[in-house]
Amino acid sequence: MRASRDRVGVEPWDVEWAAERAAEAFRYLGTHYPECLEALRVLDEHETAAHDAAMRGDRNAYLEALRDYCRAGRDEALRIRRGAA
Repeated sequence: MRASRDRVGVEPWDVEWAAERAAEAFRYLGTHYPECLEALRVLDEHETAAHDAAMRGDRNAYLEALRDYCRAGRDEALRIRRGAA
């Protein structure tokens, strides 16, 4: 009963909105930094952070986790590119 009382005033989580944002992040990395998609372990902590934010219903934290996901993917792709040169 306490959990329902704590959630008063909390907006329901929009799963479609969240899925669209996640797809945009994944598409961005796949388009601009495809090599990072082979090194997904680098992105694990950011996926976990996004998942945790979604479970809390925290849109701002979710978007920040997706931004961190994209930054980490970009950084990994650039590291891979430097190593290939």
